[in-house]
Amino acid sequence: MSNSPELIIEVLEDEECGYRARALGEGIFTHGATLDELRANVRDAVDAYYDGEESRPKIIRLHFVRQEVLTW
Repeated sequence: MSNSPELIIEVLEDEECGYRARALGEGIFTHGATLDELRANVRDAVDAYYDGEESRPKIIRLHFVRQEVLTW
């Protein structure tokens, strides 16, 4: 578990569950049907992953990744 002041969360839009999120470099995964639900679930997942406020990153950066499918 990193003691970095910032945690980057990659967010992908998902047709089945709304949004999927995973932390880069850490074993944190969650999802949410809406952006508000995702934000709350990210906070809960980060709180559960780290032992106390001292070890938890001070900043959580959500990085939204857009996927495009090109066909012929």
